[in-house]
Amino acid sequence: MSAKCDCGGVCTLVFPCSGGADVGALSDSIARKMSKDQKAKMFCLAGIGAHIPGMIESAKSAKNIISIDGCPVMCAKKTLEHAGFTPESYSLKDFGFEKGKTDVSNINLDEIISKILEREK
Repeated sequence: MSAKCDCGGVCTLVFPCSGGADVGALSDSIARKMSKDQKAKMFCLAGIGAHIPGMIESAKSAKNIISIDGCPVMCAKKTLEHAGFTPESYSLKDFGFEKGKTDVSNINLDEIISKILEREK
């Protein structure tokens, strides 16, 4: 998976729910690392939730949309669905991470990114 399509456009957008807890920070860090490593482009979830027309149109041009939620409330997924998108959705809870008990470390980042990329193939 690559952030860029052959045509030069963005193929995969990733939307984390940054939340207010440790798992939100981890979700945000995952999306930032995926973007930095050009595995996806991090995009603004708040802009989608606010129904900013230019952001909605940009997201519509993506080949893939990924949501990453820190907790089972699934705010990123629900925000995207409310705007009419059907994201590939990931919850850190499904990877064994729990709110209030999660270390935002490079080991955790690499582990989760590896699992997401494997599922996205």
